[in-house]
Amino acid sequence: MLNQDFRKYGIPALAFVLTFILLYTNVFYTWDKILADAVYQTGDTPDNRIFIVAIDDKTLQEYGPMNQWSRDISKQVVETLNQDATKRPAVIAFDIMYIESTDEAVDQAFADACKQAGNVVTAYNIQFKEQPEMDKNGKITFNPFYVDEVDYPYTELKESAYYGFANTIVDEDGYVRRFMTSLEHEGETHFGLATQTYIRYMEANGKVPALPNMWFENNIVPFKYATGTGGYSVVSLCDVLNGTVNPAIFTNGIVFVGAYASGLMDSYAPAISHGTQMYGVEIQASIVDALLNFNYQQEVSKTLYAFIASVLVAIYAFVCQKFKVVPSGIIMAVLAIGSIVFAKVMYDNAWILPILVLPLMLIVSYAANVIIGYLAEIKRRKQIVGVFKQYMAPQIVDEISKQKDFKVELGGERRHIAVLFVDIRGFTTMSEVLKPEEVVEILNEYLSLTTQSIFNNKGTLDKFVGDATMAVFNAPLDLDDYIYRAVKTAWDMKAGSEALAEKFEKRFGRSVAFGIGVNCGDAVVGNIGCEFRMDYTAIGDTVNTAARLESNAKRGQILISQEVYDNVKDRVEVTPIGELPLKGKEVGVFIYQVDNVI
Repeated sequence: MLNQDFRKYGIPALAFVLTFILLYTNVFYTWDKILADAVYQTGDTPDNRIFIVAIDDKTLQEYGPMNQWSRDISKQVVETLNQDATKRPAVIAFDIMYIESTDEAVDQAFADACKQAGNVVTAYNIQFKEQPEMDKNGKITFNPFYVDEVDYPYTELKESAYYGFANTIVDEDGYVRRFMTSLEHEGETHFGLATQTYIRYMEANGKVPALPNMWFENNIVPFKYATGTGGYSVVSLCDVLNGTVNPAIFTNGIVFVGAYASGLMDSYAPAISHGTQMYGVEIQASIVDALLNFNYQQEVSKTLYAFIASVLVAIYAFVCQKFKVVPSGIIMAVLAIGSIVFAKVMYDNAWILPILVLPLMLIVSYAANVIIGYLAEIKRRKQIVGVFKQYMAPQIVDEISKQKDFKVELGGERRHIAVLFVDIRGFTTMSEVLKPEEVVEILNEYLSLTTQSIFNNKGTLDKFVGDATMAVFNAPLDLDDYIYRAVKTAWDMKAGSEALAEKFEKRFGRSVAFGIGVNCGDAVVGNIGCEFRMDYTAIGDTVNTAARLESNAKRGQILISQEVYDNVKDRVEVTPIGELPLKGKEVGVFIYQVDNVI
């Protein structure tokens, strides 16, 4: 009972609580992100308006180590790309820090070129540190994006070009999935390099920039990659400067200039392809791509989703108890796969859902139900075996235990059964003259005979009452030809008792015999008693009549009722005895003596 109640209510309740905790605390953050990346970051078609002018190995061989370059090279890039005013890029974004001043004339020349072009965005760096802050409710929190210092481009360039911070947001597991659109510091709005590039492109084309709504914490926005490493059009910087590449291919496009060689130490782990590296300039290009094509998302309310998912898991845990293992497993699989598909659809519509915990908890709920159900079934079978092993043949008990809808509980049912009573005649007299241990030995021999005869004919041993035995047939399981089996059992007892009588006559000088009565009819059968002590038995007029038949049977005599005879008359030889009056009834029962069983 405890197992059934726990399975019915406990598992759904635990499933709800555990699911809510796992989702709310984000325990499986890393594993969830791995699965989410596989489902969400499927890539698309990279925007063909975005190009990368790469500072690659070929360029480094041509111009030497980048840290030794003159800013005249950057000036030449700006001038080369803008040489034809009708075929120039809409934006040139340098993912390069121009912070320190170098040669004054060269620095000024580069700044002048940027100012004249009017389409250049350069990078700078913001140094963050974790800072304790007090929120409006007086609670102290730690802000990981507190601005400690801003490393602006050198003065002349800052006054001549647009600029954006190039900081890359790396998640706890080391992958890049989010970007910071902007932040406010000392009254100034700072835009990210990708955000600034996107704004310049939109304005160059006479459009209003549509930045993500600023309800994101710290203005940090999750985004979807349009392509993996190497997906954008990439040309070598040296090929641009030496004329190998025609600058006209960048017309009204977005050109990123940045490191594209492993030795320059500017690479990150992109969410779209685990186990690979993506150069920082490609990360910036991917963010601009997301802004241009609205491929960024908002995370759903953690509390709301945790509650809804927990309710779903709890409902499943409750409902699957109504089904067998295979159907409930199919339902679980459909729900688990469906939750992933739903999460993908939501992601494509700009909402992020946790993807791992819901399918995981559905699986756990299914497994818990299977295990608890298995344990409950073991307990049920043990209980059935414990109740019936003393009453029935082992093979019958095993058959009952396999019936999943058979329960050992108080209560009964009306069934048509055959009832047999057998009593030892002369036992009382014999017990008065024999030693107690001899009496017990004789009694055990006779009761073993009656029990084995009952089991051999698939009957149920109801009870022993002193030297008497009661048996029923066709309960608790349906039994074919049960009335004949009851009569056959009586005949087997009579035959067996003759051999025992001869044995004990020789040994003790005394013998006994059976008096047997068999009746059939409707009776109430079931477990009678209380929760901690119950017996399986039959009650009713049918049982009482069988007992009266047995009490009227002489030594070695088998008496059967008219109804029993009517059912087996073609397989028995009998002698009619006459009507037996019954107490409390106007009409008695006509009885027969069984002389032979065919």
